[in-house]
Amino acid sequence: MTLISFVVPAFRVQGYLRECLDSILGQPVADIEVIGVDDCSPDDSGEILAEYAARDPRMRAVRLTENVGLGPARNIGLDRAVGEYVWFVDGDDWLTPDCLVEVAERLRATRPDVLLVDHVRTHWNNAASRSAMTEVFPEPPGEETFRLRDRPETMRLLHTAWNRLVRREFLLDEGLRFAPGWYEDVSFSYPVLMAAGRIGVLDRVCVNYRQRRAGAITRTRGDRHFEVFDQWHRVFRLMDSWGPAVDDLRPAVFERMVWHYLTVLGNGERIAPGLRPAFFAQITADHARWLPPGGYPAPRGAEGLKHRLVAAGRWRTFSALRTAYRARDAARRTARGTRRRVAPRVRRAARLARDTVLREYYRAELRGPVDPGLAVYAAYWYRGYSDNPAAIFEAARRLAPEVRGVWIVRRDRVHTVPEGVEHVVAGTPAYYRALARARWLVNNVNFPDHVRKRPGTVHVQTHHGTPVKVMGLDQQRYPIGAVGMDFAGLLRRVDRWDYSVSANSFSSQMWERAYPASYTTLEVGYPRNDRLVTATEEEVRGLRAGFGLGPGEQVVLYAPTHREHLPGYRPPFDPERLLDVLGPAGRLMMRSHYFHDRDRPARHPEGDRVRDVSDHPRVEELYLVADVLITDYSSAMFDYAVLDRPIVVYAPDWEAYRLARGVYFDVTAEPPGAVATDFADLLDLFRAGEVDSETARKARQRFRARFCALDDGHAAERVVRRVFLGEEPEAGWSPRSREGGGVR
Repeated sequence: MTLISFVVPAFRVQGYLRECLDSILGQPVADIEVIGVDDCSPDDSGEILAEYAARDPRMRAVRLTENVGLGPARNIGLDRAVGEYVWFVDGDDWLTPDCLVEVAERLRATRPDVLLVDHVRTHWNNAASRSAMTEVFPEPPGEETFRLRDRPETMRLLHTAWNRLVRREFLLDEGLRFAPGWYEDVSFSYPVLMAAGRIGVLDRVCVNYRQRRAGAITRTRGDRHFEVFDQWHRVFRLMDSWGPAVDDLRPAVFERMVWHYLTVLGNGERIAPGLRPAFFAQITADHARWLPPGGYPAPRGAEGLKHRLVAAGRWRTFSALRTAYRARDAARRTARGTRRRVAPRVRRAARLARDTVLREYYRAELRGPVDPGLAVYAAYWYRGYSDNPAAIFEAARRLAPEVRGVWIVRRDRVHTVPEGVEHVVAGTPAYYRALARARWLVNNVNFPDHVRKRPGTVHVQTHHGTPVKVMGLDQQRYPIGAVGMDFAGLLRRVDRWDYSVSANSFSSQMWERAYPASYTTLEVGYPRNDRLVTATEEEVRGLRAGFGLGPGEQVVLYAPTHREHLPGYRPPFDPERLLDVLGPAGRLMMRSHYFHDRDRPARHPEGDRVRDVSDHPRVEELYLVADVLITDYSSAMFDYAVLDRPIVVYAPDWEAYRLARGVYFDVTAEPPGAVATDFADLLDLFRAGEVDSETARKARQRFRARFCALDDGHAAERVVRRVFLGEEPEAGWSPRSREGGGVR
């Protein structure tokens, strides 16, 4: 018999769902099942559930045709469960490694109706804060089971569905299910505890409770927070139906109700100021309605004062008290912040006077009007005219000629700007004026910290590749590759984004997880790849001729990625030995990562047969002339796959890279073609013709279906029409333009 049925509802959690499912299915316990319920999610959560169900027989996916909400979605999963116990896990949380071993042992040893497990709150900065478990149970109960009336302090644990496993037959016998609406955990969790004959506690952290920056109801303002009252009313009506059997629990339940109401009211991100008096009035009404005849154990101190003000209906006094406490706390934070900022201010004062004058000029320009027709473009920290921003710029000149486009480039990269393209040099007065006045700001990386987002302006983040290596906040788990990163500063930059351009569903999922904010995702394909789709054979012949390449020559492009954690490292690669294998018609083009743009190798002794193309401004042209790509963990593989030409993954340091830098998926297990893990294997692949074997072609087709489906030659046009012209996606266009976040 299946021991545990996991029920995982999914709604707008595509950026986190894989981590959740992997954390369950990767546990060293066999007798489990996972029921994923796609609550008609507008993102790709449903596709992820279906993907996992197709490859793991322990997983089942249920797709709903309309959004029913978290509670009813859990009920649908419960109805399909067959396990002895049910564990409701939210799709944006994840289990700790190997926790299921101890959970399974405890369930088998004690057979409780409910087993409570510990959790930690995991924040965006990778910090974790403990639950109230140690406060509620200073001495862990061990394997002892008990009834709630014997340990009523158990109710002080967080009232969620995901920190408890519940015996399924017990739920069915008691008729306990989730109610619709927000705060659905309330009317499930407390009745479960009250009805249970055997409650167990496992003093082991099992759940990482993700504190999302955007999308959770705890960070969503609105009148739906009033639904908390309906959920508590259900609890008390159920207690009324149970009669005197639960009268001794009423005082403790009542205290939890008032505490919860005050918690919701006190959270400034939930209840808007205009709604707070009405919310307080409802608390007072419920206090009078449900107050136990013998009273209840009210807290002491300031919290007890709040309870007394609620009972008396004294909103103005309560509000004044709240304001005073908030002012006190703000003063304390300001004092601490002032002390921390003294030293940086002293250092900043020593900067060059020219920078100070220019920044002041920028601030002055910010006071001027936004230019309604100006768009500023940049790529790779001002390294030149290239990538997605260049493709969008060219499409905007054609589709929105009224928009004036200006490029920002470094002084040493001005030569990359095509003739007739207006540009400014970074660090000059013209640069600061353009940044201050532009209505649109388009970049494939973040603009500097000094750039301010003005009302009415639009920031477009195009990114510059489908990610293999972990990015953004996910890098916190791999500190070797994140030395010197300021993650708080990163989030401030991300908060400027209005749009995030995504090449595919996989990228959308990873970006929303790595860069959590309230931007809109434009999943439209990659603009820079449009040229790969639209280039004609004549154009390709012309490009090859420009590089001095004949029609019968085989061109191999070698493009490894950068290793931030290993400065100066270069994978073992011997061009002469590869050329020997390729034969007289072989040509090798080598392109280093853009981080090495000021560290180019000397001319190679093989002469024209080996060419360093690192400085070539348009990588798409290199893809078009190449017959084969050799790469490792670079996003080049995703772009080159659009051409449906052979790709070889050369990954001599895969295990070390994966552990030190972190990756989103295994390119050696799901490659776009043949794989070599040392240089000798790489040469053998070319000798044996395995570079474009039937096996390699099938791997490439799977890869293309997953990552390249949107690259149809019109990605830049879709961005321009949405961002510059305000048009909605054309009828029949299936990939979505999605608002970031979602409601938990």
